[in-house]
Amino acid sequence: MSNTHICPTCDEEITLPEGTVAAELITCDECETMLEVVGGPDGLTLTEAPEVEEDWGE
Repeated sequence: MSNTHICPTCDEEITLPEGTVAAELITCDECETMLEVVGGPDGLTLTEAPEVEEDWGE
């Protein structure tokens, strides 16, 4: 599995640190977009993280 992914916002190449798992949040160094690591049958992918919702953490 490759640890190199593309930012969905600016197309910058991002290398995920060893041990990265689904649901982690990372920030793109180029555009500073908050990204969520999403797990699927084909491995990990990056998507733009959802905005913080009012009820998070309850």
